[in-house]
Amino acid sequence: MTTINSTTEKTGGIQYWHKIVVLLCLGWTVMWIYRPVLTAIFPEVQQTIGPQSNTELGLIASCYFFAYTAMQIPAGMLVDRFGKKAVVIPGFLLFTIAALIIGNAHSIMMIYIGSLLAGLGCGSYYGAAWSLSAENIPSAHRGFASAIINTGSALGMGISLLATSFLVKSWGMPWEYMLYIIAALLLCLVAGFAIIIKENPKLKAAANNETKAQQTIDEPEATTQKHSFFSPQMIASYIMYFATCYGYYMIVNWLPNFLETERGFTGGSIGSASSLVAFAAIPGALIISKISDKFRDKRLIFIIALELIAAATLFTTVQSATITFLLAGLIFYGLFGKLTVEPILISHVAETAPKTNYGTSFGVFNFFGMSSSVIAPPLTGYLADLTGTKITGFYVAIGILIVATVIFFLINMRQSTNNK
Repeated sequence: MTTINSTTEKTGGIQYWHKIVVLLCLGWTVMWIYRPVLTAIFPEVQQTIGPQSNTELGLIASCYFFAYTAMQIPAGMLVDRFGKKAVVIPGFLLFTIAALIIGNAHSIMMIYIGSLLAGLGCGSYYGAAWSLSAENIPSAHRGFASAIINTGSALGMGISLLATSFLVKSWGMPWEYMLYIIAALLLCLVAGFAIIIKENPKLKAAANNETKAQQTIDEPEATTQKHSFFSPQMIASYIMYFATCYGYYMIVNWLPNFLETERGFTGGSIGSASSLVAFAAIPGALIISKISDKFRDKRLIFIIALELIAAATLFTTVQSATITFLLAGLIFYGLFGKLTVEPILISHVAETAPKTNYGTSFGVFNFFGMSSSVIAPPLTGYLADLTGTKITGFYVAIGILIVATVIFFLINMRQSTNNK
């Protein structure tokens, strides 16, 4: 089947796909300014809503990620049917309303409700973002461009952790103001989506006509295409992404609290240390993804190696006897962890997924990955309440990552052998 690409023929200046890369990067930046914002200032939030257990605080993130995960497949299907703008703009307007609800919350229940709405709104983004990416970015640049887009996650996380630590903890700014800032940024983003994103009816019509023609000529191949969302390679990717996200979202939700309560960090040092993961990921993702673009036939090796290194760096972090080794572990996890391996994994999925249903493909992929984010925060909180330490949660994340990497390796090795 011929790959359809809507990349403009323009060879100089700012091309449409360049604008898409910048816009999508900013989208992830704002989303990730929001995601860790409450976890970094739990003590300040509890001054407003009253004291809560670790499990109850962990449920804030679970409410967000439950709604976010539930939206992945429906949002992907809506993107394929109605287009990206028709899905992502209403979603981010809902996200804006949710941020304002949380900013005016006076009970844990209001924060739960706001988190659910925020998750529903953000759930519109993944399928739209990566289908835009897959349709418009040339395959020769896909890994590196995906890494640039993904750096928005690192930038947003780093900005959020630093802003909450200095503005709220050190300078005494009311924690609610962080949510108002986020709401204002979201409205700017919505305007950007409306102005920059171009729907391409001709591209969609051509894709549909090509699919129908292929089904007429070769019905067995069309059947395989229809069910390739659950091919062995795609299932292996789902498992790998689940494990990758589990460790990352455990860190996002509990690292600041872990550093403060179990490692003695205070004030701005909490945000500075936590943001090392995010900022270290930027050069790691850009450099490694650029190399993986040059050796596209070796992407599986890159994925497996990076996942094992990430597991080792997490182990180093929790076992460190000194602050120096702890910080080194966080830096190396940033360099080789989720934000670095994700662009390569997404490029791998883009090559194995159905080409005419990218929205649904990435929706299914992210559904399985983000399912871990529903489990990790409250489970880590529960284990901390049970054992008296959050280190147990790190060990669980490390074990899941190692097991998933082995499964990913075995399935892809078997698939490679069958294709020979």
